[in-house]
Amino acid sequence: MTPLAAQALTWYDEHARDLPWRAPDATPWGILVSEVMLQQTPVVRVLPAWLNWLDTWPTPAHLAADTPAEAIRAWNRLGYPRRALRLHACATALVERHDGAVPSDVDELLALPGIGAYTARAVAAFAFGQREPVVDVNVRRFVARAVTGLADGGAATTPADFALVETLLPAEDAPRVSAAFMELGALVCVARSPRCGDCPVVATCAWRLAGQPPAEGPGRKPQGYAGTDRQVRGLMMALLRDARDPVPLRTLDAVWPDETQRRRALAGLVEDGLAHEVHDGLFSLPV
Repeated sequence: MTPLAAQALTWYDEHARDLPWRAPDATPWGILVSEVMLQQTPVVRVLPAWLNWLDTWPTPAHLAADTPAEAIRAWNRLGYPRRALRLHACATALVERHDGAVPSDVDELLALPGIGAYTARAVAAFAFGQREPVVDVNVRRFVARAVTGLADGGAATTPADFALVETLLPAEDAPRVSAAFMELGALVCVARSPRCGDCPVVATCAWRLAGQPPAEGPGRKPQGYAGTDRQVRGLMMALLRDARDPVPLRTLDAVWPDETQRRRALAGLVEDGLAHEVHDGLFSLPV
């Protein structure tokens, strides 16, 4: 085991958060659901949603037997509700292709709806104990600083990122090392104001030794929300989620004053499969 992996693992054993999808009895389905929910969403918001989801649909077959509308309702305000549709489509595919079980093979996982390179490897590692490089934004940032001396891991995950992280994984305990890298990136080696004094690899961190150079290129601006189409979509989705009967267009129109923006937001919801026009002027969640 490399010193970096060993130091990260020792820190993780003492400081890791107690999360239910990390428990020994967590199922592959529960781990898959957690990975989808955690995309662009903090743990504090995911935790109650995950518990409710697994209580309602403890297996893919339970979810596949329910409607996409109920999946969206359970998703509630977790954000990016298309993920709920993808999970429903994934559950349906698991029932149809794998007898309702989550496969352990990365290629089979990648073939499922809504499962990308990160999620497939995360499920293979955390659910099945495989030595797969699990690379999210936190891992990329931690490894970039600790190993290459860069301030961050770049705008997107590349094949080179997977290759570099794989070289750091030991033959044994690779999933826990991946979890340790991820936890360090989430809690200590954060994007702004990293807590270097609490980091177990501070003495050998290439970024620290290089004088903590700033990130190259333009910084990424945080995405706004107020006044955007996303806000209008969110207001409309709240009405559709709460309604058991079709919602009249005039009710949806009442959420926002700008007609052009309302029409654009509603058309986007329909195009994304999140809303369905039952007939002229009446809308519902997908059936």
